[in-house]
Amino acid sequence: MAGPSSPHSSGSQSRRLGNGRYRVMAEINMTPFVDVVTVLLIVFMVTAPLLTIGVPVDLPEADAQSMGEDNQPLELTIQQNGAIFLQDKEVSFDELIPRLTAIAGNDLQKRIYVRGDSNLNYGRVMEVMAAVNRAGFRKVAMVSRRPSQAR
Repeated sequence: MAGPSSPHSSGSQSRRLGNGRYRVMAEINMTPFVDVVTVLLIVFMVTAPLLTIGVPVDLPEADAQSMGEDNQPLELTIQQNGAIFLQDKEVSFDELIPRLTAIAGNDLQKRIYVRGDSNLNYGRVMEVMAAVNRAGFRKVAMVSRRPSQAR
């Protein structure tokens, strides 16, 4: 039986030709590659949902049909204390429309989702929505969560 450094061992990277010379094997072992790709896939599957966390807000419940998804809708969030967030950045009421227009790139058909805290004064939500509507945006929708089954 040949030792570990022998060209006839199973871990050899070359093969012996009949005339006493060796030629290099051009084979790729795919097992380590598949293992690494599998681990990366699992890591990305676990971390991807954690990357979509927005501004925390307690959404009201509504039993409505969900709307079709837009490519990348803009999110307006209004917290219980009345603070307004555009995407995940806090903005004042006066800054809201100029920043919204800049982000939308003057695309007035851009879908805007309004997320208002369920304990927020309804008037504050309507004030923000009216300002967005006056700016010319027509695809404005409110976001809610599905009612819980156990009450």
